[in-house]
Amino acid sequence: MAGLIRREDIDEVRSRARIDEVVGEHVTLKSAGVGSKKGLCPFHDERTPSFHVRPQVGMYHCFGCGESGDVFAFLQKIDGMTFVEAVERLAEKTGVALQYEEGRGPDREAAGTRQRLVEMHQVAADFYREQLRSPAAEIGRTYLAERGFDEDAQQTFGVGFAPQSWDALLGHLRGRGYVTEDIIASGLVSQGRRGIYDRFRGRLVWPIRDVTGRTIGFGARRLFDDDQGPKYLNTPETVLYRKNQVLYGLDLAKRAIARTKRIVIVEGYTDVMAAHLAGVEQAVATCGTAFGAEHIKIARRLLGDDQTHGGEVVFTFDGDEAGRKAALKAFEEDQRFVAQTYVAVERSGMDPCDLRQAHGDAAVRELIDSRRPLFEFALTSSVDRFDLSTVEGRVGAVRAAAPVIAQIRDAAMRPGYERFVAGHIGIDPAEVAQAVRAAQRRGDGRRNPAAGRNPAAGRGPGGPGPAGPGGRDQRGRDQRGGLPAPTESPAETAAAVDAYAQELGGGPVDVTGLRVERGALQVALQQPTFVNATLFDGLNGKVFTDPAHRGVHDAMRAAGGIRAGLADPESWPEKVLEAAPEQLRGLVGRLAVEPLPAQDAAGVERYARGIIARLFDKDMVRIADELHSRLQRADPADAATSGRLLEQLQILERQRARLRSLM
Repeated sequence: MAGLIRREDIDEVRSRARIDEVVGEHVTLKSAGVGSKKGLCPFHDERTPSFHVRPQVGMYHCFGCGESGDVFAFLQKIDGMTFVEAVERLAEKTGVALQYEEGRGPDREAAGTRQRLVEMHQVAADFYREQLRSPAAEIGRTYLAERGFDEDAQQTFGVGFAPQSWDALLGHLRGRGYVTEDIIASGLVSQGRRGIYDRFRGRLVWPIRDVTGRTIGFGARRLFDDDQGPKYLNTPETVLYRKNQVLYGLDLAKRAIARTKRIVIVEGYTDVMAAHLAGVEQAVATCGTAFGAEHIKIARRLLGDDQTHGGEVVFTFDGDEAGRKAALKAFEEDQRFVAQTYVAVERSGMDPCDLRQAHGDAAVRELIDSRRPLFEFALTSSVDRFDLSTVEGRVGAVRAAAPVIAQIRDAAMRPGYERFVAGHIGIDPAEVAQAVRAAQRRGDGRRNPAAGRNPAAGRGPGGPGPAGPGGRDQRGRDQRGGLPAPTESPAETAAAVDAYAQELGGGPVDVTGLRVERGALQVALQQPTFVNATLFDGLNGKVFTDPAHRGVHDAMRAAGGIRAGLADPESWPEKVLEAAPEQLRGLVGRLAVEPLPAQDAAGVERYARGIIARLFDKDMVRIADELHSRLQRADPADAATSGRLLEQLQILERQRARLRSLM
């Protein structure tokens, strides 16, 4: 088992991987001032760029949706990777040899084999795609054209054709220098009594790619009548391909899934193609297996499916008995999601590909928009199997529906579905409620710790509840920190700070002081070289009017203070982010990325030194006020005490005079 990656290696990868280059592979970035770049956020829909990247500090932040983090967090979010996967991917890209503190790292020989297999699969994908243009592939091109897939669509999804020859691909791979052992390990060939031969022959072929777009397997459809094999044939299990861990189309759908917080599960390769071409860009499909627990892990990472954020999972099924069973199977897995789960079934039983052919792109979009809650579909499907005109049928329907209702994780929603079933059957809701309680006592309804507190409940098509996307309340305030929810630009954020300042305490508010606090924290994160470490780290927290600002200052000190920032400026913001409590990390991300109000490097230095001086001055004013208060309370007869206080005030005033020269 691989151990923990050394912290030093993680920091080395972070320093070598330029965040603007990594982000630039997904987002078009333009200059946004000194040391800052911006573009359209990949995590939510927007027309005005509010996604900022600061290469110098290695951080990104969106002032529209609040997403922020470093280069590893970006890959985790955009590609659905784990932290370790993101580090290892960037280490490979930047040439850093990772070492592991416990156990051992990935087997070097195994890693080399995997890399050769990945390269081989790309060679095979190129070969199949080229063969689709050959005269022998006319039957495949006709099949695609009849289903509305033109050449551009074929190129987008990499569709190819496997010749009817027994060894066309085998010979091509050997000609490219691949050895028999690796060719067998790839799953691209099969073994028989007379040796090895091409696994896919005379079929349309779809490359199955991982979330980063690397081809790791293939799915193939039968075309010729004399083909005695199954209608669909996939790559067998290999070191690259695990059918319960891949979703076809995920590489193309991942951005739309992350942006819209919706994933659409369809049943086949052509359904994925049809859905994407119709505008449902979140569509993916399983590869020869049911949607299961491993697929859910992938979907949850992309959806951000946790106890505070959900999303939508929409299943599409054929309207036949097999589709009904698939929906009920999906319902069993529903309990693993915080996201709301839905089902979309076309009334006449058409799948997305057939629907697009018959009625056009709009019909596919309407199908997804007409989704119904999955448990509503599961209940209806369970009840409709019985003859409700008879007593026996109604009793059977209640008994079938009761365990389904008992499984609904949000206890507050169960009474509503008890009434729904009662109305559908035509009986008293109390009878259904009694059957549900009996099912719970028998254990038919699985106990779920999230029952009764599903944070995603009520967040269906009707819109967000009291706490909407991104953790904002209805007033637009950010529940993760003390400042208002981020707006579309730094200028708007400053205006929002002013508005927020007017609400603080209900009394006189030092608006300028709040700006000073925020600006000084920005400089301390982005330009620690312009900050006096001793003075800044030694500031009394009382100088920060906003508790959130005080919390960020505390996090800086917990991360080692300005001296730690001077020793390692590149990883300094990340250290502060790690030291900050969860509710303040969004604020730290904004402060680390928000551009400073300067036009050039000289302007940055002037602003940085000036704003830090104003924060120190603000603290001196606070101290002076305390000294004046003590002086007023001092006994007039105690000349020694009064003298000491006056002396301290004079020293303080001289220090303030020196600071004013920097402002």
